[in-house]
Amino acid sequence: MLTVISFYLLAFTSIASAFMVVSSKNPVHSVMYLILTFFSAAGLFILMGAEFLALLIIMVYVGAVAVLFLFVVMMLDVDFAELKQGFLSYLPVGALVAIILLLEMLMVGATYFAGETKTVVVRDAGITNLEAFGQVLYTDYAGVFEAAGFVLLVAMIGAIVLTLRKRDGVRKQIPSEQIARSKETGLKMVDIEPGIGIE
Repeated sequence: MLTVISFYLLAFTSIASAFMVVSSKNPVHSVMYLILTFFSAAGLFILMGAEFLALLIIMVYVGAVAVLFLFVVMMLDVDFAELKQGFLSYLPVGALVAIILLLEMLMVGATYFAGETKTVVVRDAGITNLEAFGQVLYTDYAGVFEAAGFVLLVAMIGAIVLTLRKRDGVRKQIPSEQIARSKETGLKMVDIEPGIGIE
């Protein structure tokens, strides 16, 4: 019974928070609702017995939300001074999201320790889901796993290139010119007359 109640509450929270992500006009509120969506989805995975996927969502996706928000701020050219001035206006939404996250963690923890969650065994009996997942991932699908890492690396480089801007007054390093410098091009001897100074 506790599992059914937890499932419906987590599912409703996931759908409602996902709707708020796309309907909210404030990017900060959207990020908070997105974190709530990920936490609710992680709770659903724990109820299904896939605790590794739940931890993966929390550690990778919730951590990546901060990077996502950073790129949003860089792409939209949001005024940082304006964000700092409206910091107190984000506290009610942040407190609401924090309370819901705490209630979800307590509810999922109670369901887990009550023994009402499912257990998924991928390979041999007697090992945990995390060990079974690691055996499959790093043996049968090692090449695909490395290819996915390469795709993510290319995506990260692309995001950096897209958000890179040229600003006036900012000096930029040119490694090829630095390496090609010699004593003749990098050193200038000046005979300074007393009381005149350098031009």
